[in-house]
Amino acid sequence: MKNNFINKTEKAFESIKHIDENDVEFWYARKLMATLEYSKWENFIKVINKVKQSCENSNISVFEHFPDVRKTLEMPNNAEKIIDDYKLTRYACYLIAQNGDSRKTTIALAQIYFAI
Repeated sequence: MKNNFINKTEKAFESIKHIDENDVEFWYARKLMATLEYSKWENFIKVINKVKQSCENSNISVFEHFPDVRKTLEMPNNAEKIIDDYKLTRYACYLIAQNGDSRKTTIALAQIYFAI
């Protein structure tokens, strides 16, 4: 049963992974948020901001690992809403997992997945 959960979680991370034009893998923060079982962007962005601050303090490029992106969501009555998101490198995802809510099993599995 436990191996089933581990395999399912690993597949979930793989299913939201993207590859850019330079063959570099990345994940969108909002998709990662859901996979890590965060229900609110406001809670997840706190973790991202903490990690970004750590990067700045360590002279690691925030822009390289957390580039801002905007997405357009379709709303009722043909309206659109623009939301903020990030394109996260594997390293950024790893740092987020290291600083995430350790009570969540998916965080522990993310720590392993993104470390490899």
